[in-house]
Amino acid sequence: MSNWQEMEKKYLFTNTVRWPILPVNGKGSYLWDENGKKYLDLVGGWAVCCLGHSHPVITKALTLQSKTLGMCGPQSCNMPQLQLAELLVKISCLNRVFFSNSGAEANEGAVKLARRYGALKLNGAYEVITAYNSFHGRTLAMTAATGQAHYQEAYKPLDVGFKNVTFNDIEAIKKATTKDTCAVMLEPVQGEGGVNIPGEGYLKAVRQWCDEKGILLILDEVQTGIGRTGTMFGYQQFGIEPDIMTLAKCMGGGIPIGAFLAKEHCAVFQPGDHGSTYGGNPLMCATSMAVLEYVIEHDIPGKSQKAGAYFMEGLNKLKSKYSFITEVRGRGLLIAVEFNKDMSGAIKLACIENGMTINDVKSNAVRIMPPLTISNKEIDEALAILDKVFGEVKV
Repeated sequence: MSNWQEMEKKYLFTNTVRWPILPVNGKGSYLWDENGKKYLDLVGGWAVCCLGHSHPVITKALTLQSKTLGMCGPQSCNMPQLQLAELLVKISCLNRVFFSNSGAEANEGAVKLARRYGALKLNGAYEVITAYNSFHGRTLAMTAATGQAHYQEAYKPLDVGFKNVTFNDIEAIKKATTKDTCAVMLEPVQGEGGVNIPGEGYLKAVRQWCDEKGILLILDEVQTGIGRTGTMFGYQQFGIEPDIMTLAKCMGGGIPIGAFLAKEHCAVFQPGDHGSTYGGNPLMCATSMAVLEYVIEHDIPGKSQKAGAYFMEGLNKLKSKYSFITEVRGRGLLIAVEFNKDMSGAIKLACIENGMTINDVKSNAVRIMPPLTISNKEIDEALAILDKVFGEVKV
């Protein structure tokens, strides 16, 4: 073992499956390890690095803001926080913003807001309906919200107040709705579940049901938001608007920031109802502001849509070539390739060996979520590596 592997074994918990490399540098769509080997990065910091690694917009914003005010705590507003909130409201259908440090915290806050709404407006309703194969974060409450048994089994008894139902099935939601239901929480496209895309009309039917019952619709856009799926927000592709929406990942381009947004009618928090020491700190907000301004000015969502279509065209050609590929699916630059056997782990390791990172999101599927700035030339490089790996893998 090299020194970093010895240090990991000695000092860190062993709860994470790591790549067999140590990235030490990143630029654009590429990473370099401690030995100088270059990797085309199709994981992008887990769908985070929307502008690629070490983008000058991010480093400049961090540097400038760190010279004035990096932290002031939640006892006061700060101008970067106010400016970022204003921008998020302008580009979305929501009216109020609360800043957090991560997607999990944003989802926690969204559920707290829905339960507060239920207490005040729905005779104490507190249950939230979520979907199987969803992913909403690693906190105890979000583990219960996440509809995947392998995330839940080790932490039973789970927090009460969540019902997991079949995704893409409006009747399952209707059946699970009771007088205790305050909200439905869904991802517009399920990311960790394998890039599962809802059928035509599903989200509209959910929106209509929530309106009929007077309950809230929360959209978890931690992974789908800020251009990842080809529009600024995923909900824009499905002809609906949420009552509450959560963001993180691409919102910061690599820095730790999240947020939940709400429409005015359900922004029911009062002073003391919720808070965060680091949430909305000026250093992260100024950097996120710079990222979003760049995303808007350079139409990064449009680039993501075009790059995703180009990538999927190439992947479908590989599907025609290799019989073990059963499906290519995705929106924008959130893409999955599914196989007829449990081979994604071997595919991931072979890709790393050939100078490319990829995510084995399921035992029979890999996920592609590169920087949204990836070029067609880099996509061609990725397709060539995948072609080589697919041709050599034993099935």
